[in-house]
Amino acid sequence: MEERENILRIFQETKEAVLKGDSVKIKSLSDQTTNTASLTHDPDNILIAVVLYSLSKIIERGDYKQLSGWNKFYNSYIGFIDKTIEDLKEKNDDAFREKIKNIIKLIDTLSGKLKVNIQEVFRKAKINKASRIYEHGISMEKTAKLLGVTLFELASYSGEKKTTEIPESTTINVKSRIKLIEEMFS
Repeated sequence: MEERENILRIFQETKEAVLKGDSVKIKSLSDQTTNTASLTHDPDNILIAVVLYSLSKIIERGDYKQLSGWNKFYNSYIGFIDKTIEDLKEKNDDAFREKIKNIIKLIDTLSGKLKVNIQEVFRKAKINKASRIYEHGISMEKTAKLLGVTLFELASYSGEKKTTEIPESTTINVKSRIKLIEEMFS
């Protein structure tokens, strides 16, 4: 596995941040992983970026703690983080990857409003991270495929983001419009 020591550090810091309820730190760790994923196209880093970003959003929302099933979900999540740290220390890559997948499968054990809300957080996290990786110069098609989102979702999100960054009084010249369209279909 590429970057094992870095991923181990990220999970150790994530656990500390989760216990403190520090969603900003977790998001920062997710961003670090996104940068690595953008450079290496490593599926492990991409999946970790999504899981951590989702976790930061879940921790950020205090109202989830009031929903039925929260304590079981939270304790299971912490348990999976502990197990991923152990797997990384033991250099057991297959078990590590399985634990990451199980973190995502954990959502299926939920019910009611908590399940719906957390599923939505993960869906939006995939799109957000796809957009961030796309910003680093990876083609839209490859990025969408890496993260399991549709080209339409990625293009819509990226388009919304780009248009909000452009002042209202600015128009986009023809060359920029053509480039944007070519990127969408490349």
